[in-house]
Amino acid sequence: MSSLYCVAVITGELRSKIDRIWDSFWSGGISNPLEVIEQITYLLFMRRLDELQTLQENKARRLGEPVVNPTFLPGQEHLRWSRFKNEEPAVMFKVVGEKVFPFLRGLGSEGSTYSDHMRDARFTIPTPALLAKVVDMLDDVPMVDRDTNGDIYEYMLGKIASAGQNGQFRTPRHIIQLMVAMTAPTPKDDIVDPACGTAGFLVAASEYLRTAHPSVMTDEAQRHHFNRSMFHGYDFDNVMLRIGSMNMLLHGIEAPDIRYRDSLSQGAAADEGRYSLVLANPPFAGSLDYESTSAVLLKDVKTKKTELLFLALFLRLLKPGGRAAVIVPDGVLFGSSKAHKTLRQRIVEEHKLDAVVKLPSGAFRPYAGVSTAILFFTRTDSGGTDDVWFYDIQADGWSLDDKRSPLLPADKLGCTPDSPLAAGEHEKNNLPDVLARWRRRREESERGRARTEQSFCVPKADIVAQGYDLSLNRYKEVVHEEVEHRDPLDIIADLEKLEAEISQGLVDLKAMLK
Repeated sequence: MSSLYCVAVITGELRSKIDRIWDSFWSGGISNPLEVIEQITYLLFMRRLDELQTLQENKARRLGEPVVNPTFLPGQEHLRWSRFKNEEPAVMFKVVGEKVFPFLRGLGSEGSTYSDHMRDARFTIPTPALLAKVVDMLDDVPMVDRDTNGDIYEYMLGKIASAGQNGQFRTPRHIIQLMVAMTAPTPKDDIVDPACGTAGFLVAASEYLRTAHPSVMTDEAQRHHFNRSMFHGYDFDNVMLRIGSMNMLLHGIEAPDIRYRDSLSQGAAADEGRYSLVLANPPFAGSLDYESTSAVLLKDVKTKKTELLFLALFLRLLKPGGRAAVIVPDGVLFGSSKAHKTLRQRIVEEHKLDAVVKLPSGAFRPYAGVSTAILFFTRTDSGGTDDVWFYDIQADGWSLDDKRSPLLPADKLGCTPDSPLAAGEHEKNNLPDVLARWRRRREESERGRARTEQSFCVPKADIVAQGYDLSLNRYKEVVHEEVEHRDPLDIIADLEKLEAEISQGLVDLKAMLK
């Protein structure tokens, strides 16, 4: 593909397939939604491992070479999806439960976080008939060039009533990819997502690096860093940790650092100043254990609002010169509490606020209706904010209702589409324009834009004068159409003429008023 990423779209057909699989679990006796998600993910993981090795075998056959680092060794053919899917239900059930799951638990490197998370992975599908039915349906799910684990998880979260309340809704992949492209990770970066969920940000960063910096696969030192010390993700949901670990492993990261941690707790201070890039969409409405919250963070910003505590955490996690792209609810931009104002002032005065990119209000539908923006900032410890770049995204390529249907063909979606957008298509997908203007933000052509345009720069002095309010509407100017005003004397003359006509009976006033 010519673009840096492929854009995944969960189609209506895929939705209906997942619905049927979901219904099969429920009718088969598994009604816990997270258990359904786990079991589906394990099965898809088994299938993907088989497909990846088949690709390696085909390549090795063409080159006349042995398979490099095979997942399945000689004598383990019966553990492959392509083999056990054709067995009788009873045989398949025995192989998967007694052979495949122990194999999965031992896949990661010794001592790796993957091994830690998978140690508790359990096969809980109750009957051979249900397993056979689900395997047959999953065999039909397309998995080429897509983070299918994440897609399916995102869709199924819409079925969980609490998804929008506990913060566990996924960030749309095209928004993640925009944030990654705008921060442009390098082979030297240490990247962290302190609320990683299914590891979508880390996966997108790894895909960007493979394409933009192929040396991460060919240079020995870079490859070691890429596979073992570049990617870090924290979460306090064991299901998410397992899914995130499998997701990273499927994307070719040998030993990602995906571990259990309440990022706002006392133990988070150990990583202060460790990372050069933070990519995150922290929980907006997650529950907070105030007693266990880091005293250091509470000293930075005394609040119970998780979104503010996470911002304070990001500043601490970054090393000087490190940068961040994080999604925040609009309230962070203009909230009037002391905590809100203090935190915004710190970012502007003590560090470098680079940009505020407003997202469309429907960006997180159907999981949440909250209005959001992306903050881009750099930790400097010495100030540096000059002009802050604002962009008002009005369309991201998908409809902004609960259906979130694509508005353009797949090759014209995302921030780096495979085909250039034709005239008028920008109105349906602003993301390529966001990226293009961002790369020119230091040029006079961009800095000189009027505040009536979709993007513009605001001097630090103006932001200080507005009490560090960062909401785009505070600075955006609206174009007012000029209205031609008639001379008052002409209006009076017309009224006098009308009055005369009425008095002469030439005009029926009642008819006019009707």
